[in-house]
Amino acid sequence: MHYCLTFCLYCILVLFPQASHALEIEVVTEDSLYAYLRDDKLVGPGTRVVEETLKKAGLTDHHILLYPWARAYEKALHEPNVLIYPMDRTALREPLFKWVGELERVTIKLYKLRKRHDIVLASLEDAKRYSVGVVRNDSKQLLLEQQGFTRLVVSADRRDNFQKLLNHQVQLLPMPENAARVISEDEHVPFDALEEAYSIDERPASVSMAFSLDTSDEIVARARRAFEQLKASGEVDRIMREER
Repeated sequence: MHYCLTFCLYCILVLFPQASHALEIEVVTEDSLYAYLRDDKLVGPGTRVVEETLKKAGLTDHHILLYPWARAYEKALHEPNVLIYPMDRTALREPLFKWVGELERVTIKLYKLRKRHDIVLASLEDAKRYSVGVVRNDSKQLLLEQQGFTRLVVSADRRDNFQKLLNHQVQLLPMPENAARVISEDEHVPFDALEEAYSIDERPASVSMAFSLDTSDEIVARARRAFEQLKASGEVDRIMREER
């Protein structure tokens, strides 16, 4: 009898905390128009959608951390119980994560400085003649590498990437228009100092949220159901439209 009680106490003290810990979710993101600090608090439309999704799913044991994109991506790629957003859903990434839902769909454009009249693009192929700034492990880097771009200049984050354009260290930057407007405002640069050189209309990006592969299917299913309910009610689109 004494042995049975001891064994039960061992199960409660040792096994239960481990199970509880397994349900804790680490949410990772980067500084972007979807997630950013305001008054020392992480906000943004993507952040709001993630918080509403996890709340509706009953996954309240979570915390959101802001990292450089490469670090956030590596954590989601290799660690358990990690939710990452915003991340472009691509064919290469499809089997690497457990996808929850799409925040929005955007068109990637190549921007140059407006005063660079010497840069003229009639096709995506023309862009290969120029240096292009990308963020490490971002989908735009992967997309351009797939297309045979060899003059890519890699930065740790979007701010450094943008400064390289301003400092003439790169000649082109790939980003959606809304991201270009936000980074211009953040860096106190008039948006009309930039000019769209080419639009990659045939490859719109699905901006999504996803779990790491080593996350239980039950957790992923709960988050998916919650997201689908928010999407069906129009709440996701409302947040993405109104909380920029």
